[in-house]
Amino acid sequence: MPVDETLIEVDGPWTHRTVHAGGVRFHVAEAGDGPLVLLLHGFPQFWWTWRHQLTALAAAGYRAVAVDLRGYGTSDKPPRGYDLPTLAVDAAGLVRALGETSAVVVGHDWGGLLGWTMGVLDPKVVRRLVAVSAPHPLRLRAALFTDPLGQLKASRYALGFQLPFLPERKLTRKGGAAVGRLVQKWAGPQWPGDGVTHVYREAMRIPAVAHCALEYYRWFARSQIRPDGFRYARQMRAEIEAPTLQLHGALDPCVLPRTAQGSSRFVAAPYRWRLIEGAGHFPHEERPEQFNAELISWLSDPEPDR
Repeated sequence: MPVDETLIEVDGPWTHRTVHAGGVRFHVAEAGDGPLVLLLHGFPQFWWTWRHQLTALAAAGYRAVAVDLRGYGTSDKPPRGYDLPTLAVDAAGLVRALGETSAVVVGHDWGGLLGWTMGVLDPKVVRRLVAVSAPHPLRLRAALFTDPLGQLKASRYALGFQLPFLPERKLTRKGGAAVGRLVQKWAGPQWPGDGVTHVYREAMRIPAVAHCALEYYRWFARSQIRPDGFRYARQMRAEIEAPTLQLHGALDPCVLPRTAQGSSRFVAAPYRWRLIEGAGHFPHEERPEQFNAELISWLSDPEPDR
């Protein structure tokens, strides 16, 4: 049976609402008042992945807004627009639709790749950048070619995502069991519990979400040999001018720490790298107290050093 979209609008100390940006309708969960922190999720998740950060940031004096990206959750699911430049336009439009000219952008996984892209294509909208489990896109691209027994092997699941139709069916059949297996495989020890995987399994079963989520991977892979991909790669050579914090789980088997660590070469501004010990691909959920301490300490530092 189809999943009711409203089931993933989980109640909590936050407010759910709809924001329109660039002709697309986005669902957001919002908490707190103060400087805007825009939270961008990755695969196979949705806004709820930031539940610990919504409350911690609000308590620290920030306005935290977690969004369902294009194609996810209860946001719109148009047939096109799953390339990083278009997604960057989405996110920049969201910042402006929320009444701000700039924001701290915190992105995990695909949300992190999106944050890096915003920092180059629309730098004025990114006041500070936090990349979580997400190397710079050019660093990821290079590692896939130069580290075949490391990052390429770790990313082999994405090769299967290039097939038509079948991957969508695998992600949604048996109550989304494949999603639960992926989250378990990519996480560190002792996380997640069944309750967490159930939420992500249900969210992936919302009509069209699985297809839209896979379109992110399909664009990234296929653009490597297309003009739009070459154009994107040229643009991304520009250095990031926003202070940047990179947080990564020390046990991440999906995006290897050594892949992400080389991203500093693309940052001209103050840059800080922190490993979250004991965490896998989801450090903000697996070790929320340590993650939040690193994040809020860095945000409160007026001149974050290296």
